[in-house]
Amino acid sequence: QVQLVESGGGLVQAGGSLRLVCAASGSIFSINAMGWYRQAPGKQRELVAGIISGGSTNYADSVKGRFTISRDNNKNMVYLQMNSLKPEDTAVYYCNADIRVVGFGPPLYNYWGQGTQVTVSS
Repeated sequence: QVQLVESGGGLVQAGGSLRLVCAASGSIFSINAMGWYRQAPGKQRELVAGIISGGSTNYADSVKGRFTISRDNNKNMVYLQMNSLKPEDTAVYYCNADIRVVGFGPPLYNYWGQGTQVTVSS
């Protein structure tokens, strides 16, 4: 009933910028936390940045000062502005959200997007 779709990945040179966009759609009553994770080849998936409905954010130390997460609660969208990209930022980036689904009561259900590839060349 709910889908998360990411867009905005691609190939960029070191020092460049990309903006990732995630759109949530379907039978959404409300969205609590939203976030971006990434997984590089041979590594575990890690949290990059998170944001709750009130706007508070948190970031991985490795991206602080370079990445900015934001959201549009009216559009059920979350964004990740990535500046000063480094080759070590290369990974598949996944959108994640805790969602209350229409007709399913109070519990939050966790959803993942399909991922978008970000490649930073040196």
